[in-house]
Parts: sequence; C-alpha cells; structure tokens
Amino acid sequence: MYLRSWAPNAIDPSIWNRSFLEHQTLVAIEKDQIVGFADLEEPNYLDRLYVHKDYQNRGIATLLCDKLEQTACSYKATDIETHASITARPFFEHRGYIVQKEQQVNRQGILLTNYVMRKNF
Repeated sequence: MYLRSWAPNAIDPSIWNRSFLEHQTLVAIEKDQIVGFADLEEPNYLDRLYVHKDYQNRGIATLLCDKLEQTACSYKATDIETHASITARPFFEHRGYIVQKEQQVNRQGILLTNYVMRKNF
C-alpha cells in the first residue's frame, strides 16, 4: 500500500515562525506542553486553529476562537472569516459561522475540500 501525504516532508521552522510573528498568534499550554494554537491575520481572517488530538473536547479551541474573535472586533471588523476543513466545519457552524462556499485546495498534489465560512458580529 502506498500512502501520499498532503503535508510536506521537510518543514522549515523559520517560515512558520515568520508567519506566526506576522499574525496575532495564541498558544494554549498545559503543564509546559503546547496543546493548541490559533492565529488571526489582521483584521479578520482566522488562519489556523489546531488542538492536539489528546486535548480535544476540553474547550481549548473554543477559548482560542473566542479570543481571536474578540481581537477581530478590536480591529473594528464587522465579521470574521476562516477556511474550515471538513472536520472543523461543525465546530464553526456551532459558533455561528455560515458556509459561503465549498472549495477544493491543492496541497502537494492532493485535492482537499474545505469551506469558506464567515461569522458576522
């Protein structure tokens, strides 16, 4: 069996670091371990929201998302947008985000479905 990954084999930490520094980035830490992170591209694009699989369903994503939505409001944004994966879509719908469109994105030659979603304040 051959499996292909949509994630690159080599990850350049400097690229990730630069991206996090250019955004409003939050990191959730429990007992000195990073358990999640999220970031907002000003003024209103929720770029990434991740919680470690062992720490899901504990309110971490909700806390991160709450804070980033508050940050977007502080920038005088009237809405917030994200591109949610299939698995993240229900989380965002529960928070009041509405699907604007379904789209296919190409990652390392693999097409992934995600949803442009928006929440008005």
